[in-house]
Amino acid sequence: MEKQNPNNKIDFYIISDSIGETASKLAKAAIAQFPTVTTVLHKFMFISNKESADEILKEATKRNGILLLTLVNNELAEYIENYCVQHKLTYFNIMKPVLNEITKRTSKGPSKIVGAQHDLSEEYFERVSAMEFCMRYDDGKDPNGLIEADIVLLGISRTSKTPLSMYLGNMGYKVANLPLIPENTIPKVLFEIDPKKIVGLTTSDTVVNLHRENRMKEYGLPSGTKYASMERVNEELKFSSELYQKLGCLVVNTAERSIEESASIIVQSLGLTNKAW
Repeated sequence: MEKQNPNNKIDFYIISDSIGETASKLAKAAIAQFPTVTTVLHKFMFISNKESADEILKEATKRNGILLLTLVNNELAEYIENYCVQHKLTYFNIMKPVLNEITKRTSKGPSKIVGAQHDLSEEYFERVSAMEFCMRYDDGKDPNGLIEADIVLLGISRTSKTPLSMYLGNMGYKVANLPLIPENTIPKVLFEIDPKKIVGLTTSDTVVNLHRENRMKEYGLPSGTKYASMERVNEELKFSSELYQKLGCLVVNTAERSIEESASIIVQSLGLTNKAW
């Protein structure tokens, strides 16, 4: 019996050994036909081994996801297909039936060149430019980037600002992010730009506390520092929340959300669905 989804939400898992653009476009075209259904696209690029696939498959199983595969590696594709059959996961190996039919008609096998359909197109250079922009304006390096950015991410430390910036950059969006520290002066330009492109990131105090304690351990520092204390964390979260209210910006809670899910929420909420990814 097919599993039902009482929350009317569907998670798509795009698994590709290239950039996954083919599966992404197909998923978005299908999703567009169901505007009242909540969907999340989890995109995994350059997957080339079973170990990488295993982590994705475990997560997809928990969420009863739909898998869209574009893999030229037959061994890896068969491994994922077998897993889906065993765990009753719905999957579509998009390239397989077309490749099989061409082989049948011509008696020639596919080249198995990853990403063979991509050339140095205008879209490719746009993505490269967006990634360079994200790196240039990461972590508040230059407040002037807030003016040019398509998306501005704000948040205290450990709210996934940089990973989200890079992921959105790969989608073709120019992203600038700014760390929020109560003792630091907020750049004046932040109050001059369109608040509709600003996203305030937040999370739970326990998540921040755990991340900061682990960071202290990595640096060989003792636990219980002011930086990692719950008192300090809540002070920073309160500071950021008050700023978001003043700005009137979108607020996204990244706690217990994957980077892909948070990115999808941001793009859809800001109405930036015109980008191909």
